[in-house]
Amino acid sequence: MIQSTEVLAKELAEQYSNLLVDWIPKGASIAIAVGETYIYYEVGAYDILLENGKKFKKGSIADRVINERKKIETVIDQELLGIPYYGIGYPIDFLGKPAALIVILSPNHPEAKRDPFRFITGKQQDQWVPIAIDKISHFESLNKKNWFYADSEQYKINLTLKELARRLPDYFLRIHRSYIINIHAISRITRDFSSNLIIIMKDGNELPVSNSYLNEVKRVLEF
Repeated sequence: MIQSTEVLAKELAEQYSNLLVDWIPKGASIAIAVGETYIYYEVGAYDILLENGKKFKKGSIADRVINERKKIETVIDQELLGIPYYGIGYPIDFLGKPAALIVILSPNHPEAKRDPFRFITGKQQDQWVPIAIDKISHFESLNKKNWFYADSEQYKINLTLKELARRLPDYFLRIHRSYIINIHAISRITRDFSSNLIIIMKDGNELPVSNSYLNEVKRVLEF
């Protein structure tokens, strides 16, 4: 028996929800959009009153994800749907067509992404140094401490990589649970003796890409 679009969309949403369970906040609403319409909506704690078959508006997260084919994370004001919301949209495929999976939360949710960092203040010995965000080559989590690197210098920070990821500009890319890199600071991409992907930074650091982030890295860097 041929399954309905709604049933297939529900199954797809459940698959992605299971994959993203480590970070999707409890009570999030989930939507899937394809073509020009929403085809699935599961209401969570914050309801923005979507309906199956409802066309999404230009400038919405669904519209941007489907047309730009990249992750979109932003707060949408009430002018678009009448209800403000914070959403994270992911490009997916549905029956061979470009689609968007959208996680929906209240705009006041603690996870909501604020304006991107313009600088980060790091610590070296007993000094604190503010560094412009575009000068930073990468961030690292090592031995339960967090660091960033700029001009081959190492700086300690108190922010976690998860906290950083919510406020870094879109030219930063998570490649591993321990690394976030500045795409502009990449020198080249190669493989090691085990065929694992390695990103070599302009400062000479060689950073591994974990299997968990491999597809996203290839998609963003388009290779």
